[in-house]
Amino acid sequence: MVRELTHFIGGQHVPGASGNFGDVFDPNLGQVQARVPLASKSEVEAAIANAEAAQPVWAAFNPQKRARVLMKFLTLVQDEMDSLAALLSSEHGKTIADAKGDIQRGLEVVEFAVGIPHLLKGEYTESAGTGIDVYSMRQPLGVVAGITPFNFPAMIPLWKAGPALATGNAFVLKPSERDPSVPLRLAELFLEAGLPAGVFNVVNGDKEAVDTLLHDPRVKAVGFVGSTPIAQYIYETATANGKRAQCFGGAKNHAIVMPDADLDDVADQLIGAGYGSAGERCMAISVAVPVGAETADRLVAKLTERVHKLNVGRSDDPGADYGPLVGQDGVNRVNNYVQIGIDEGAELVVDGRGLVVEGAEDGYFVGATLFDKVTPEMRIYREEIFGPVLSVVRAKDYEEGLRLANEHEYGNGVAIFTRDGDTARDFAARVQVGMVGINVPIPVPIAYYTFGGWKRSGFGDLNQHGPDSIRFYTKTKTVTQRWPSGLKESNAFVIPTMD
Repeated sequence: MVRELTHFIGGQHVPGASGNFGDVFDPNLGQVQARVPLASKSEVEAAIANAEAAQPVWAAFNPQKRARVLMKFLTLVQDEMDSLAALLSSEHGKTIADAKGDIQRGLEVVEFAVGIPHLLKGEYTESAGTGIDVYSMRQPLGVVAGITPFNFPAMIPLWKAGPALATGNAFVLKPSERDPSVPLRLAELFLEAGLPAGVFNVVNGDKEAVDTLLHDPRVKAVGFVGSTPIAQYIYETATANGKRAQCFGGAKNHAIVMPDADLDDVADQLIGAGYGSAGERCMAISVAVPVGAETADRLVAKLTERVHKLNVGRSDDPGADYGPLVGQDGVNRVNNYVQIGIDEGAELVVDGRGLVVEGAEDGYFVGATLFDKVTPEMRIYREEIFGPVLSVVRAKDYEEGLRLANEHEYGNGVAIFTRDGDTARDFAARVQVGMVGINVPIPVPIAYYTFGGWKRSGFGDLNQHGPDSIRFYTKTKTVTQRWPSGLKESNAFVIPTMD
């Protein structure tokens, strides 16, 4: 039976009124399991209006009371972890264990946001001038929006909403129409936790919904994660309309492998970082850069052995290393890139095309693919594939490996594997990439540090989660105050100074 999904506006489920719907597939079977309404401009405006009406009430909660709502939300989500992970897995295709990780990494940012009473504290200077004190305060922007991707349907919405709500804003979420059920359930749990109706709204939709959020003057800030062309479009459109924007795009993450690295450990790490979640991660390692011919030969041999042992299966199979891609378009894209790599002269070591999973013959499965002797001129090196494809680009020395990472147009994440502290320290200082791992293949920072890429991986001055998120979702007000005592000479026509 095909489920009918809704929007979540003003604290209740609202059926779609536009007449336009999208299909939500079961990627394991290639079958439609739900229909999601695609909001019209008026439906998005209704969500914004509800958010605008509810925001002052929420902002009037003191920070401790807002933190208590978030703490209750954390408990509710943890209690439903199994069912939420199963729901997420059924629409996205990542394994149950991976789905739980998706949810948990989102909750960690909410846990950070629970510290909002401390994070909102401003500055204070007593007697900055004679009889004058100066202090600052952080106040919410009002209504803010998040436009989030299919590959992390719990984590990224929570990365956006946690700090936004903690700082007293109302939030309008436009999740991916490919897997919207978990965001809708999160909205219910926020309401159950004590969030006032209208403070967290979910509108499903396509470009019409996005453009409405970008142009409506009531929306003060927009956060986005997705492909680079769309990130750039959203950033430019939002800022042209006077909004704050933090927009994160594509990636081509390198792993530099030095000759002194433990290659068995490196191979194990690269298998997980390159093929986990079917490669549908902006922080996936898609380029391995072994330094030296001997290192390359040994690493490719170890990778090949491990790739052949990977178990690709249904997302609800506990023995599966990864599950299907989210849609047939993803399968077509990956298969096309594999052929491009062959045509451009890369050495296809393992071909993952044509994989059929027994009992799920119509699912969106692609086996793990490994290329060797890829060069920087090839499209499979320059462009983001977003699938289970790992390319090996051989570097003759450390400087060439560093240069590859620095000269690529994307600068999201990078890793180096080495036992030499001096090399690692030099790499961390000189590499032009936003997030760096040293013997860590997926360097996603913990929640109280900031997450963000450089170059064409990120647009905007402030990053996701950590202290940057509090700055992004608040505006600073500085107060200069003087309390006269008795009659004193003054000159009201002179700007106060600190003398």
